Amino acid sequence: MTTTQDSPTAAGSGASASDAFKASKERRGDAAVAPERVDAVISAILKGVHDTIREHQVSYPEFQAAKAWLMEVGETGEWPLFMDVFVEHVIEEVAAEEQQGTKGSIEGPYYLPDQVRLGSTCNLPRRVDEKGTPLVFQGQVRALDGTPLGGAEVDIWHADADGYYSGFAPHLPEGNLRGVVITDAEGRFAISTVQPAPYQIPADGPTGKLIEAAGWHPWRPAHLHVMVRAEGHRTVTTQLYFAGGEWLDSDVAEATKPELILDPVDDGTGTRRSSYDFDLEAL
Repeated sequence: MTTTQDSPTAAGSGASASDAFKASKERRGDAAVAPERVDAVISAILKGVHDTIREHQVSYPEFQAAKAWLMEVGETGEWPLFMDVFVEHVIEEVAAEEQQGTKGSIEGPYYLPDQVRLGSTCNLPRRVDEKGTPLVFQGQVRALDGTPLGGAEVDIWHADADGYYSGFAPHLPEGNLRGVVITDAEGRFAISTVQPAPYQIPADGPTGKLIEAAGWHPWRPAHLHVMVRAEGHRTVTTQLYFAGGEWLDSDVAEATKPELILDPVDDGTGTRRSSYDFDLEAL
């Protein structure tokens, strides 16, 4: 499905992200949370809010403005966007403390399941006239002891050369620059695509209003999203960035890590090539 609209709105992206999150219940599962845990966490959150109000002497007009903003975030469906940009990186840090293998990063709000399955050497689905520098991303999926994991799934998605994601920008075809790549018997893969651009999170809604009011910027550095799955192993969800890229040191989502930076090399034909191996922890 393709339309002629060029720029996705915050409301449209928020609605898409909300729908995608609701549809992912089976994949994510439900947390069984004991009352004691709810009491401890929510009480700590409220104490933090109360302490902030006292420390900064928050006024009634400021409080009412905050209520109006929270209502607008809900009405526009931007909670997935806000939580993934400003909170998820800390959740991921806590989870990573007891994990081994390849470093993870945030999933973000733009993942869509059930994409086309592709062979180990493949072209990621794209438009005939897709803009951008050709990129070949290759590597191997292994267990922690180095055993190749044949038949692993490398679920990859990324923005186009204008910073837009299919499924969230109405002018892009469904499934553009998305796919699930199945590794060969040696756990290897080679994906031909285009290098994505940096992008700013949708800024015409309440999340954007907050960013502007605080004097922050809304930009994320260019990156590939990758979710790597293999039977009997912990799934790794991560983002891979590009050396020298804009906003790498000031990512609005605070999700970059030194271990996750690629440094593609031109192969002499105008195509950039980069390798990255994934080491998965056994369950």
